[in-house]
Amino acid sequence: MSCGHDDEHQTLPHPVTAKARNYRSGETPVHSHQRAQLIYGGSGVMRVETEAGCWVVPPVRGVWIPAKTAHRVVMLGPVEMRTLYIRPDAAPDLPDSCCLLEVSPLLRALILALIDEPLAYDRAGRAGQIAALLLSELRFLKIPALHLPMPGERRLYRLCTELVANPDSQETLETLAAQQATSSRTLARQFQRETGMSFRQWRQQARLVEALGHLANEMPVAQVADKIGYNSASAFAAMFRRALGIEPRRYFSGEPAAKADSFPSP
Repeated sequence: MSCGHDDEHQTLPHPVTAKARNYRSGETPVHSHQRAQLIYGGSGVMRVETEAGCWVVPPVRGVWIPAKTAHRVVMLGPVEMRTLYIRPDAAPDLPDSCCLLEVSPLLRALILALIDEPLAYDRAGRAGQIAALLLSELRFLKIPALHLPMPGERRLYRLCTELVANPDSQETLETLAAQQATSSRTLARQFQRETGMSFRQWRQQARLVEALGHLANEMPVAQVADKIGYNSASAFAAMFRRALGIEPRRYFSGEPAAKADSFPSP
């Protein structure tokens, strides 16, 4: 499904077009665009979902979505969304799959500057120079801790979407296997093959993704812990520190993290 209201952003000959839109909360329908996108939130937190995975996008980062990639954006509270639509041939070296990227102060300033220009800006003028510098400034940094890989196998995908929707679920691998009419050993192998993670690692990752959205919106740590199925704030904080190398309440403070436990690459 394509998004018709963005047609002019897709059809102009300009290598990059920019759009500003503010949301209270909610989500977009699943859709795709003819151009690649950089989705960035000037404020607020989003979750971007594709068939391949799920990314939490706080204000210091953006998510790259290649052209024609079906996706949905969930606003976790009020969001000031700023989107770049990039002609694929204007950035041929950028990734062909979704990933997070750092939004440097310069990149942020360039995004806002291009938004202030007319949509059909003068490609030979100031705005054209902004667009050219913007393309050269894009610096992609994959951040696996914020990425939740989704399986391709249909039954396992449905199971995973249910776990994402219910992060506080206490279902075990054994009970989930019984619901799928399979053995826990078979289900464990499927998880490893389809996601590159064990079931335990994947569920922890799913809970982390959910937790980050709440923490970015300044929800108290104890309340976050309860929402994602932990019996205590201390147990949740210990898991968070092991995975991300920093305490939950300090994650969005800009402080450096210690070395975290590593997961297999998704």
